[in-house]
Amino acid sequence: MSDHHHKKQFLNLPKYPGGNKAFREFIAEQLHYPEEALEAKAEGSVVVEYDILDNGSVSNPRVLKGLGHGCDEEALRVIGLLRFEKVKNRGVRVRLTSKTTINFHLPGANPLLAVSYTMEPEKPKNEPEKKSGEAVTYNYTLQL
Repeated sequence: MSDHHHKKQFLNLPKYPGGNKAFREFIAEQLHYPEEALEAKAEGSVVVEYDILDNGSVSNPRVLKGLGHGCDEEALRVIGLLRFEKVKNRGVRVRLTSKTTINFHLPGANPLLAVSYTMEPEKPKNEPEKKSGEAVTYNYTLQL
């Protein structure tokens, strides 16, 4: 017998057409930075929980972690625009609860963080200096 068991999925669940990439692109296209948040220079993320019905519509969106300054309302508006694929489950109605984090970053402020790390190999105390023991430099660029 095989130790590898396949999970059987008895119910079809609603999925976003185009997958996760299309989902992120849709949110990025629809999201408008609120004026109040721009004036307050507010940045951060809003976590929204919502139900997806079997007909693909979104219902009961609610903010779990808010940011304020109009960002919560904008996140709820964008989530309300989502439409998922309809599912058929032999007459069984499905309601899926999902969470999404929507990030708000000030436009034009694209922070770029560069980190440079230099590591020098440890030299034995009694051995003469060798050329192979040169310092190694690692550069990392993190775009946030």
